[in-house]
Amino acid sequence: MPFRPARPPAAALAGLLLLAAGCTTVGGPSADRAAPARELSAAELRAAAVADADLGAGYAVTVMTPGHGDTGAGAGREVADVPACQPLLDAVTPAASGAATASPGPGYPYAETDLGVTRAADPERGLYGGLLGYRTGRAAALQAELEKLFGPCAAFTSAAPAPPAEKQGRKAPIRTGHRLSRVDTPTPGGADAALGFTLTNESGSAVLSQRAVLARVGPVLAVFTTFGVATEPAAAPDELVVRRQVAKLRAAQAGGPTGG
Repeated sequence: MPFRPARPPAAALAGLLLLAAGCTTVGGPSADRAAPARELSAAELRAAAVADADLGAGYAVTVMTPGHGDTGAGAGREVADVPACQPLLDAVTPAASGAATASPGPGYPYAETDLGVTRAADPERGLYGGLLGYRTGRAAALQAELEKLFGPCAAFTSAAPAPPAEKQGRKAPIRTGHRLSRVDTPTPGGADAALGFTLTNESGSAVLSQRAVLARVGPVLAVFTTFGVATEPAAAPDELVVRRQVAKLRAAQAGGPTGG
């Protein structure tokens, strides 16, 4: 059975973009940019999310409130042995995640829209997405920072949160191995750049995998994520969803209609 995360990971995508998780930039700026991109308001960003009608028959899109399903800080925090990789774990495990605000901290988005996409033909394999709006220039800077963590995070381990005091001493901390690999990802038309990676989470005989594509569209970073297990590895995010989402963001930034 495909791995289903306990919560939509889009709630922590801001952390994913700070992790510099060893993604690879493929291709240069798109030649078909119609107009200079502008910052979208939170309402405009939400309106620019793909809808069922944009994808055609068989697709179902659910737009979620950022942080929906998040287990919160009480769930504990897995600790990476390589400090540079900690934001990666914070992004893909149920750790606390700050919501986007009008006055965000350094590197965090001022607006966020999360979504889930399923297909009637393959309902078990969903795609999660996050649209993150950054102040002008920050999205490009984050993209440049992503490449820097590929080396230290190519292979690392982490330890599970410490058990409650009354249970300590019963078991040794659970350690999990992680491997990060690049995935060549063409830059979709209308995007400025694209990044792709696969991350594994290996604990004993269990191997979980996450595959992600990040597309930069002006000051917005759009992240698309799928999950899998050893017998059914995470599939590449649906190219149609990626293309249509990029097109809607570009149209919105140019001041055009966001539909279609």
